[in-house]
Amino acid sequence: MLEVMDAESVRRWVVVTRAALAVRRAEIDALNVYPVPDGDTGTNMYLTLDQALHATRTEQERLGEEGPPRLDVEVAAMSRAALMSARGNSGVILSQLVRGVSEVIAGEHLTVIDAPAAARSIAQGARRARESVVRPQEGTILTVADATAAEAERVVRGGGSLGELTRAAVAAAREALARTPEQLQVLADAGVVDAGGAGYLLFIEALDQVVHDKGPARHLVVDDFILNTTLERRADWSHERSGGEVSAGGFDGHDGHAHEVMYLLHEVPEEGVARLRRDLDELGDCVVVSSAGDLTHVHVHTDDIGAALQAGLAHGAPDRVVVTALETMAARPQLGLSLVACAAGPGIAEVITQVGASAVHSGPGHRASAGELVAAVREGGTEEIILLPNDRDTRMAADAAAQAAAQEGRTVHVIGSTTAVQGLAALAVFDPGLTATQNVLAMTHAAAATRHGAVTVAVKSGLTSGGACEIGDVLGVVAGDITIVGSDMDEVAREVLDTITGTGAELVTMVVGQQAPDGLVDRLTARMESQRVEVEVIDGGQPHYPLLFGAE
Repeated sequence: MLEVMDAESVRRWVVVTRAALAVRRAEIDALNVYPVPDGDTGTNMYLTLDQALHATRTEQERLGEEGPPRLDVEVAAMSRAALMSARGNSGVILSQLVRGVSEVIAGEHLTVIDAPAAARSIAQGARRARESVVRPQEGTILTVADATAAEAERVVRGGGSLGELTRAAVAAAREALARTPEQLQVLADAGVVDAGGAGYLLFIEALDQVVHDKGPARHLVVDDFILNTTLERRADWSHERSGGEVSAGGFDGHDGHAHEVMYLLHEVPEEGVARLRRDLDELGDCVVVSSAGDLTHVHVHTDDIGAALQAGLAHGAPDRVVVTALETMAARPQLGLSLVACAAGPGIAEVITQVGASAVHSGPGHRASAGELVAAVREGGTEEIILLPNDRDTRMAADAAAQAAAQEGRTVHVIGSTTAVQGLAALAVFDPGLTATQNVLAMTHAAAATRHGAVTVAVKSGLTSGGACEIGDVLGVVAGDITIVGSDMDEVAREVLDTITGTGAELVTMVVGQQAPDGLVDRLTARMESQRVEVEVIDGGQPHYPLLFGAE
């Protein structure tokens, strides 16, 4: 059990929270009955944290920092990224919980978090979440956060350890969540606990998991509230509901407005934030105006989009404006089928778009997050989507995106393409005249039937299936495994090609990367054609892999 948390364990806290939300978000979505029964609280919290982690990692890579950053620097970056990535009011409130932790750590320049610092962080997060809401309502995530903070402070006053604090915090959060239907009639009527509060419980459970050095949180057990809640029960409640003053996500008041408006503002002083909250409260409901550093996130439900934007213009130019119809909280998908495929380089992206698919940049060093894939799926606007991750390490994000899109009424079929060449082979057999099921079968078969390999250069020493390698060695990859280690790229490339072509190969696709030596492709092409194998060359422009091969 940890006595204090350092930068690594705090990072694990965030990662475990994201993993827990990924596993449990469908159940949390099913609890979501207000302002509209859109079922997106868990998904919004998950995507907010997923994109914040991605943005923080990308910024660190951009700065070229060696080794892990300082704890105070990393949590400050995470706080800003969470606010910028926030989706819906639940995502904004989650960003304020992260902000509270950041303010304690960064404000006090802490290098580790002990029990008193953890209690201060939890309490500051609860305060920031509550103050961001214009009309806070009890029986919501705000209540659960307050109860958890009070219990954490009680443990510290009694001299408790960090482990005792987190264990007590989980118990307090569960108890407070179980009481939310007693505080909010709409929850009692629907037979559910508050969705945002359930997401907050995962946040605290993940903290306890890390402190006690256990695996990711996998279960929410709050009597029978969550495990027995079904989409059917929520649908029945939604059908019977006739209106009235109800609440969720921390808000008080009836919400019958047509639009959700969100945007960012830069460098708004505290008095400006307070005035903006008051102005927006006159225009609509569910107002959340929250800040992290020089960035302010605005959220309001209103009928007057122009007035909501005008209120922000008094404090600066609104950025990243998003307006969503509240009837469904997402544009109703159109009938039809669209394609989304990941691309590791600009040339690959060009080929993808030529066949009518949407390309999402993703590859080593910058793999697409679930949030980016969901955004691409939405842009297609269709009811059914075929998604090609084209990378083994992007498959999980693709599966998560498919689950998130399902909450919006979209069906996403993920093709098991683990490399660019498999994805290109699958796209080649797509037929717009066939049904989605027929295309998925054909594309899956084409991807699976494509033997694949690659050539790259070692950037560190290590032991591979092909033997030990040193920095600068040429590595041959076959079916995702490094099986060849050499010093000459021509020789290694030939060995890879010989392995994947074997007997009976009719077509070889070569995707040429940024570091491919001059003349290499011509030499390999001549060799393949002499063996009566057709060669297709694509200028992929991908980094890290001078050559990608596919054999059909």
